[in-house]
Amino acid sequence: MRLREKWLPFLQCMLGSMTVRAAAETTGIHRNTSFRWRHRFLAMAKDDRPKPLSGIVEADETYLLESQKGARHMTRPPRRRGGHAKKRGISGELDCILVARDRQGRTCDFVPGRGPVTVAQLQQHLLPVLDKAVLLATDAATAYRDFAKDHGIAHRAVNLRQGERALGEIHVQNVNRYHAVFKSWLIRFHGVASRYLPHYLGWIHGLDCRHLSTPQQFLRAALFPAGS
Repeated sequence: MRLREKWLPFLQCMLGSMTVRAAAETTGIHRNTSFRWRHRFLAMAKDDRPKPLSGIVEADETYLLESQKGARHMTRPPRRRGGHAKKRGISGELDCILVARDRQGRTCDFVPGRGPVTVAQLQQHLLPVLDKAVLLATDAATAYRDFAKDHGIAHRAVNLRQGERALGEIHVQNVNRYHAVFKSWLIRFHGVASRYLPHYLGWIHGLDCRHLSTPQQFLRAALFPAGS
């Protein structure tokens, strides 16, 4: 990457959640360079996560319609902007975003695949970031129950479909709030490609957890991520 003198001004634009075009105009670079830099920095910083999660850990998924935005060779007919899945419910047309968050605000997120989350995906992604003594709080999805049983993890579930929001301290309201913040923030970008979802999750994580508050911190996270 060239033009090092523009890196910090560009990262300041990213701290302001600017679009590719706005960041390019602000820093005096081409919009293609702006797009390339965005994803180069995010690719390096996306794994900057604290581990392990401890205490009560909430875990839940949210879903976004799969997007092949910018792809040269699409595997399906193009949709109109703002399109919808053809199938009802949680289908293979939806990208699964799994978020786990403890009560100290430490957060880990993953894009395990499409459709409903599975026990195998929880074992691959969630298990490595959990302290051995956690209490896992989830909704009533059977994948969480079976995952916790398989690995001897303490687990309590709330049945959201039956109107249960909390059982004492057991709820998933913090992680659901994080989902809402992420989706609201994502609107400004007018749709993002599925292949870049981990980058945007890393971006909002840095902003939400406030460990990326200066361009210098952003640059350090990109060059020396905590998860590396």
